[in-house]
Amino acid sequence: MEQQKQAPKMSSAKTNDIEENKVIAAIGYLGILCVLPLFMKKESPFAQFHGKQGLVLFVVWIALSFINIIPLLGQLIWVLGSLVLLVVMVIGIMNALQGKMWEMPVLGDLAKKINF
Repeated sequence: MEQQKQAPKMSSAKTNDIEENKVIAAIGYLGILCVLPLFMKKESPFAQFHGKQGLVLFVVWIALSFINIIPLLGQLIWVLGSLVLLVVMVIGIMNALQGKMWEMPVLGDLAKKINF
């Protein structure tokens, strides 16, 4: 007989954390509002995960704004970078609202290094 693999069940504490903090985690991707999950939901690993990723996106967007000062090339980099960040932000919001802990490509590693 073949045994079917069952997906591991999440603990009820983790499930409750995700359900209670989906909205605040999604808000964490909206620019400076990343501070909300970081400071209001310190006990929530789910909200912290998304808040830290939102913080990294915000810092990268600020860096892109400084690059925008450079005529032509800087402006082109700013436009393309902003579009990429916008797409990543929307994907992050969607995943947070779905209760997923999606790690951003490249920038996700930076978010893991943030400790509060």
